This record gives sequence, structure tokens and C-alpha cells, in this order.
Amino acid sequence: MKIKQLLLLIMMSFLLFSCGSKKRAARRNSTGDTVSRREAPASVENNVRERSGPVTYAVSVEHYIQLFAPIAMEEMKLYKIPASITLAQGILESGAGRGQLSRNANNHFGIKCHDWKGAKVYHDDDRRQECFRKYKDPKYSYRDHSLFLAERGRYAELFTLDADDYEGWAKGLKKAGYATDRRYPDKLIDLIEKYQLHKFDEEVLGRPSRNYADVADGNRTSTATYVVRKGDTLYSIAKKYNTTVAQIQRSNNLDGTTISIGQLLYIN
Repeated sequence: MKIKQLLLLIMMSFLLFSCGSKKRAARRNSTGDTVSRREAPASVENNVRERSGPVTYAVSVEHYIQLFAPIAMEEMKLYKIPASITLAQGILESGAGRGQLSRNANNHFGIKCHDWKGAKVYHDDDRRQECFRKYKDPKYSYRDHSLFLAERGRYAELFTLDADDYEGWAKGLKKAGYATDRRYPDKLIDLIEKYQLHKFDEEVLGRPSRNYADVADGNRTSTATYVVRKGDTLYSIAKKYNTTVAQIQRSNNLDGTTISIGQLLYIN
């Protein structure tokens, strides 16, 4: 009798141990379905990174242009702001969509709250924790950018320019106080010409951009960019681009000859 009881006790213990192991080997996902720990899917983000490698700034810019060029052209049709300027500002202000404001608030133009009645976020800019507008979708940021320029008197002169005069718009934005960076117009023009954003103006207007034709024919000085590498000096860079150290210093507001690896220089 004791032997039978002992065997029964051993069998019950074995069954309890097996059930416990099965419970520990499984978990439930967010939908309530049971998923084996070993069979849990890997991160999609990790898979993309493993297949394609790190995303460079240039790739981000190209992707940004593909996403937002149609919106910029639509805004040009409605508000007469060159699509090339809108796109260049979006790329520059948002870091090609990788900046904190664009990621957290869909704010691609760094527009601050002012008289804004909608959602807000706070972000360090010229001062700590300044108020910025927050949008549900980036397209609303683009529309607000159009309204911001069209409804403020200080930008009225810009709307008297030719629709394909992106150079005039770039300089006019700085003159009207849109940005404090004195290189702001050059940065916009450089982006437009490097990525040929003028072609979106041409598509809206249905004709070639006269402003860009001047650059192609060599009738206007354009700005190149150069990233400082190990061993570079202002003299070696000036020699490479057939310019002078003094010209590079003026173009980049440099007081001396000290430069750093990775520094971006503008060269006429």
C-alpha cells in the first residue's frame, strides 16, 4: 500500500513540474496570443539597420525631399512661395526630419508659439525652454509656414519677387528677420543647388527656372561646402579651391586660422 502511494506521489510531482515548465516557456503578447520566448520576432528597426547600415545625412535629405516635395509644390500653388525655398528651409530647420522638434512636435520650421492656440512643446533654443508649436502631422507645419510668411507684413516684399527667384527669397528672408544666422541665405541656396530643388519650382510654373540657368551658365558665383579632414589647413583648402585664406575666413566669419575636423566650411 505504501509503495502505491509513493508511486502516485512521484507521478503527481512529475506532472506538476512539467506544467510549470510549459508556463515559464511561454508569454502573452499585447493581443493576448501566446508567443514562445525563443520565437519572439526580432526588432524591425534592428533588421533594417543590419541590412542597410547607418543612414547618412545625404540619404536622409533625399528621403525628406521625396516625402515633402509634393506638399511644398502644393503650398507654392496656393501661396506663391517657391517650393525650393520651402523645402530648403524644411531640410535646414529640421535637420532633414531628424531634429528633436520635427520628431517630437512635427514642427519642421522651428516656428515658435507667438499667438498660437494649439498644442505646444518646450525646447532649448536661443533661450532655455522656449515655446514651440506642435502639429498632429508635418503637413500642418508646412501650411503654418506658408501662413506665417503670407500674413506678416515684414515678408510682403518677398511676394513681389519672381516665383523662381530662390536667391532673392533666401536673402529676403534673412533681411526680414526670419533667421539670425548671417549665413542663412547661403545655406538655403547651397541646398537648393546641390539637390536641384529648383526643379520643383519649374514643375509648378511649367517652365525652366531662369535663376538656376544663370548658375549653370557660370554667370553667378555659387557657394561650395567642404568638411574639414585630418591634416587640412586653411591654406591647403584655399589652394584646392583656387581661392584665398582671407576669402574663406570672410565667408565663414573666422577670426583666425584654427579649424576643426568635421567643421563645415562655405567656399565661394
